[in-house]
Amino acid sequence: MNFDYSDDQKMLKDEARRFLAAKCDAKVVRGVLDHDDRAYDAALWKAVAEQGWLGTAIPEAYGGLGLGHVELCALAEELGRACAPIPFASTVYFVAEALMLFGSEAQKAKWLPRIATGEAIGAFATSERAGPVTQASLHTVATGGTLSGEKIPVTDGDVADLIVVLAKDGLYLVEKGAGVSAEVLRTLDPTRSAAKLVFDSAPAERLGGDDGIVAMQAVFDRAAVLLAFEQLGGADRCLEMAKDYALERFAFGRAIAGYQAIKHKLADIYVKNEIARSNAYYGAWALNTAAAELPLAAATARVAASEAFWFASKENIQTHGGIGFTWEADPQLYYRRSRQLSLVAGAPATWRERLVSQLEMRNAA
Repeated sequence: MNFDYSDDQKMLKDEARRFLAAKCDAKVVRGVLDHDDRAYDAALWKAVAEQGWLGTAIPEAYGGLGLGHVELCALAEELGRACAPIPFASTVYFVAEALMLFGSEAQKAKWLPRIATGEAIGAFATSERAGPVTQASLHTVATGGTLSGEKIPVTDGDVADLIVVLAKDGLYLVEKGAGVSAEVLRTLDPTRSAAKLVFDSAPAERLGGDDGIVAMQAVFDRAAVLLAFEQLGGADRCLEMAKDYALERFAFGRAIAGYQAIKHKLADIYVKNEIARSNAYYGAWALNTAAAELPLAAATARVAASEAFWFASKENIQTHGGIGFTWEADPQLYYRRSRQLSLVAGAPATWRERLVSQLEMRNAA
């Protein structure tokens, strides 16, 4: 079985890389990093929306391109490679997927076209405290068409127009406005904003059934695959950066790429990246075909990609040596993003536990 991209998908990926090389270089990323008043790059967000990327997997009936999740995975990889400072993941991987899974016809018709055009930014609010999200940890409640509670941290919560909120009795749609306040949080990666959201009798619509934890995990499984491709793109870029620097940096009369210690670093990055890629491709297949193996494939892809990106970003800094730790050097951008992405939709430890449980369930069948 061939898990590689088709020729058309490779062409889409190549075009996306060229587009992002022109629209999202390190200066664009630093433009958000260095300015506290910028939660994301608005010009890049508009340009990405004009390309139609936000509606890649959204059906044409709702204003999307109606392509598929494999194409979205290809774009996610390139966005990760560019370290794009835009709320793409929150809006597309989480909110759009939640709407397509659980939304009513009216909810889809109202919000999916706005997401596809970039008019609406989304956020997915689940956690209220440190640790895994469980029924016992939830205190957000919905009564009489309104919702009250707090969520922290919420990625892109400060800029979101539409928030999918996990309450004790299910998922709810909350439009930013009356009854919703946001407090911006300082995080390791300022190129992806985060906020504490407080809901005080905010108007809310139910999204899906009564079991919010099950619904949340269904969205997380889908998002995990897409996040894995972002992480893979970032990890591959880190390897490329480290290799290029090792070839141009000379010490004791020779390029440092010729020294065994550097060769081993680069080889270790490559091995972890290839393991992550194979697992990500498995996840893309399961997601695109709605296979029963999706929970297992998503956990496998998530664990491997999180490990690969963190390792690659760390070793990229080490390969750059002293300059790699400076503010002027770009490796920090990827280290920051590797840490941020590893905590979205649950920490690696949570996904490792899910992977083990899925394997046990498969073996017991």
